[in-house]
Amino acid sequence: MAKHIVAAVEEIPPGERKIVEIGGRTIGVFNVNGNFYALRNRCPHQGGPLCQGRISGFLMATKPGGEYSYTRRGEILRCPWHGWEFDITTGQSWFDPAKTRVRAYEVHVEGLPLPEEIGNYLPGPYTAETYPVSVDEKRFVVVEVP
Repeated sequence: MAKHIVAAVEEIPPGERKIVEIGGRTIGVFNVNGNFYALRNRCPHQGGPLCQGRISGFLMATKPGGEYSYTRRGEILRCPWHGWEFDITTGQSWFDPAKTRVRAYEVHVEGLPLPEEIGNYLPGPYTAETYPVSVDEKRFVVVEVP
């Protein structure tokens, strides 16, 4: 699996998305309540730009004419071409979750490498002039693509 840094965490606030190109594929990266998910930007129905669709939830009722509640806010993606609905967190379709889905990719949030992760160097016979350096504590959204 190849890892690709696609954004700093603050670039994709909750409820938003960023569409990126990785290895010839267009992928939508979504922030759902602080958790990140990535889906292929191609609807399996007719190849529409799925990740440009509307993000919403579901209006549910316990019985006909009963009280309604709005659930799964920000977890459902509707294709802009024909309205097919997909679960952002899994890539499964709403109408046929067992057979129809869109490709989902693994997403991780990673920080900058710590000095001990950069390498184990042996002290040499030379000394170099050094300067203080500081690094922001940024965290990055990383998508893994096979």
